[in-house]
Amino acid sequence: MRILLLGTGSADGWPNPFCACVSCAAERSDGRSRQPSAALVDDVLLLDCGPTAPHSISAAGRSLLHVEHVLITHGHPDHLHPSFLLSRDWVTSPHVLHVWGPPGAIDLCRPWVGPESPVALHAVEPGEILDLAARGNGYRVQVLPAAHSSGNGDVLAAEAVLFEIEGPDGSRLLYATDTASLPPATIARITAPLDAVIVDETFGDTRDHGTGHLDLGTLPGFLDALRTGGAVTSATTIVATHLSHHNPPTPTLRERLRPLGVQVLDDLSVIDTAYPGGRPPSRRLVLGGARSGKSVFAERLAATTDAVTYVATGGDRPDDPDWRQRVAAHRARRPAHWTTVETIDVAKVLDSAGPAELVLIDCLSLWLAGQLDGLDAWARLDRGQVAEVTAEIDASGAGLCAALARCPADVVIVSNEVGMGVVPATASGRLFRDLLGTLNARVAAACDETTLIVAGQPLAIPLSATAAPSRRR
Repeated sequence: MRILLLGTGSADGWPNPFCACVSCAAERSDGRSRQPSAALVDDVLLLDCGPTAPHSISAAGRSLLHVEHVLITHGHPDHLHPSFLLSRDWVTSPHVLHVWGPPGAIDLCRPWVGPESPVALHAVEPGEILDLAARGNGYRVQVLPAAHSSGNGDVLAAEAVLFEIEGPDGSRLLYATDTASLPPATIARITAPLDAVIVDETFGDTRDHGTGHLDLGTLPGFLDALRTGGAVTSATTIVATHLSHHNPPTPTLRERLRPLGVQVLDDLSVIDTAYPGGRPPSRRLVLGGARSGKSVFAERLAATTDAVTYVATGGDRPDDPDWRQRVAAHRARRPAHWTTVETIDVAKVLDSAGPAELVLIDCLSLWLAGQLDGLDAWARLDRGQVAEVTAEIDASGAGLCAALARCPADVVIVSNEVGMGVVPATASGRLFRDLLGTLNARVAAACDETTLIVAGQPLAIPLSATAAPSRRR
């Protein structure tokens, strides 16, 4: 099951466009904007459709053409903007669009559906099981009661529901936006382990809101109940949604939710239940010249992960004071809880890494130098064995890329860009430049992202249009 997060924000989004609080200001400064909560499952199930959901789909390079079912949690306008049904009426399609939701939400849709519209409306009640066919596959949906009512007579809130969805591959998602803590009877109905949970966390440190939403005080109990009931396990991907400016800025919120096993993802992120953590492991190459800031940039990327293995490929040079000073500076920058491994056997480290960690390799140029030293390459060059050395380095590079491909952890690799300066004066210098250029290109082809650091500034290098589909995610 692949879940595209069309929005992770509350009704007013985050930042609120009229608000100048510290939280909203920080989100604007970071260029982050969250739209009202909605999600797209396997391109065929749409979960909620507020006013911005269709535009988010376009921003993600998708369309609603293949959507066959829309599941509406309730009729509040950030979750249901029924004008999208009019757009559906204007386009021919081979299938009927089925809209499922509580009675009040379905009533809001009726004025937008004409007698000839290819749209079918279905009112649902908590306790129902829906067997939905979509593009030849079957989805089983359990309708659960949300705890969204605040006791103020809001009928649309009182009839809000949650959806537990089982996909054709057997993976299971709980879509639990706009709810407070659930009663034991509801928790008991969610028995089998969930692969993913998208859960409300609207109010952050505001505890006296008196609404049917979760906050940083009530979310832990909500998750504990799911864990006690066996619905949430260590393998479940949990993502916070319906986020508002009552929360601290995103970087701080990530840190506070991490001990709960909850991720904070940006809009248009994808959760893929086929992978631990909800996404395939990432590979990123960071290139730069000497003193360009490439290592500092790579370390900042790694700083968002709790478990980091730092692979230092430079070795120990006790007779080189300058080298010892450089190593000391690198060590001083690294957090104390990182694990440091000094080796050029990078493939072994990659093979031993786990899915919950990040491996930072610094750097490929020193790895290449170590490989050449191990092959006694410099003496062999004097004997004219350039082709043989090149072939052996190519084989080592292929082994490194193979280990990178099978590694379940995220990987950040640092390397020098040495092809932009003067031509080295020696044959050995020219060979090293050529071998590193070839190695960088090979590793970049195996990565999802390549970033070039110039004068401390990162420049993203787009993937080639011919890149493998598995990397162009």
